[in-house]
Amino acid sequence: MTVVAGVDSSTQSCKLVVCDADTGTVLRQRQIAHPEGTEVAPALWWDALRAACDRMMRDVEAIAVAGQQHGLVALDGNGMPVRDALLWNDTRSAEAAEQLVAELGGPQAWADAVGSVPLAAHTVAKLRWFADHEPELADRTARVLLPHDYLTWQLRGGDPDSEPTTDRGEASGTGYWSPATGHYRPDLLTMALRGRSPGLPTVLEPAGVAGHTPGGRVIAAGTGDNAAAALGLGIEDGDVVVSLGTSGTIFTRSPSPSADPSGAVNGFADATGAFLPLVCTLNAARVLEATAVLLGTDLSGLEVLAAQSPAGADGLTLLPYLAGERTPNLPNATGSLHGLRAATMRPHHLARAAIEGMLCNIAEAFDHLPTTPRRILLIGGASRSRLIAHAAATIFGRTVTVPNPSEYVALGAARQAAWALRGGPRPPRWPIPQATEFHTATPATGAAIRARYAQIRDSYYN
Repeated sequence: MTVVAGVDSSTQSCKLVVCDADTGTVLRQRQIAHPEGTEVAPALWWDALRAACDRMMRDVEAIAVAGQQHGLVALDGNGMPVRDALLWNDTRSAEAAEQLVAELGGPQAWADAVGSVPLAAHTVAKLRWFADHEPELADRTARVLLPHDYLTWQLRGGDPDSEPTTDRGEASGTGYWSPATGHYRPDLLTMALRGRSPGLPTVLEPAGVAGHTPGGRVIAAGTGDNAAAALGLGIEDGDVVVSLGTSGTIFTRSPSPSADPSGAVNGFADATGAFLPLVCTLNAARVLEATAVLLGTDLSGLEVLAAQSPAGADGLTLLPYLAGERTPNLPNATGSLHGLRAATMRPHHLARAAIEGMLCNIAEAFDHLPTTPRRILLIGGASRSRLIAHAAATIFGRTVTVPNPSEYVALGAARQAAWALRGGPRPPRWPIPQATEFHTATPATGAAIRARYAQIRDSYYN
């Protein structure tokens, strides 16, 4: 048996799965927590990855890392971070993003250049904030990497004289690499950094080999978390994935690049050589977790409470902008609760409103995707709730397919590792995950919930 490993280095944790390279069967897995916050020392990710690998790699021949996108890892000439990494969900760079959009000539110019319009999450906006607020540290920066790039480089030994690598999926989220042309835009990097031009990682093809571990294992190119999830799920053109993690991401596979001047859709590349139009919200599972804490329960208890409230929560509506928001672009917004009456000020109604508010926000982001979905796949921790899956089908007004729970990001990375090991024009064929379908019995109810949500959002934030 040939054995490969895949890593999901996310905001919350490092997950490792070890798989049979021929069938994708998961042989063993481990998870190590990451520290909380929107700034993290990159060495802590490396510590978590090493801990996850401990005694798990005995027969592994190849490994790939999938990581959270956009995070800024700035290294000096000795390969040491000059500051803690700024994560994708750090919104201090919102004003910097607006500056960059104006300087290049508006949203259309950015969409044409790199397929996406900068928002606070994008690396290019973080670089502008960095240059303006920490110029001495920016002066010391010799290389700019993403979290996955840093971990792949560390797996190779972290030699400061060796060239770091990345892949199309990760590079497409920076704001200075074009999925349409397959090339960096060094002029945009220099513009963001006020004239500085640090080194960037080499962009590998999807089946490329980044190098080898000191023990001789093949290290695949790796990719971003969403591209890895698409690979783990084996999605085809027309499939739309809704991932309910800390944030909410909605993406689809496309044979051609996209360029949305509204800024809602990110024109990313995927991990197969195709493209991955993607919309992201900052608020998904965090909404449920915060509501559970408020109600003095956990996520299971929140579901039990929500089941006692009817669809629509008796008129109670939550705008779930607890961390600002990316889609819609409201980085400084706060959450708000509407429809409070004596009858609605009940724990079960608030629990239902939290779930529906999260899903309405996701559904509005979903509407921006330039595709008519063939199938909607719901993944992520929150998708394991049957109540949430039923509510999603109601609010989306479509059948929702929930694959059996699995670590699809890490699984996609493992599939990429098998591809790098074996070669060939396409990734190895692994079985399509088994899934459960949830249908909407009351589309009019979902439409009414969304209409009330939209009316409140427009009156409150416009």
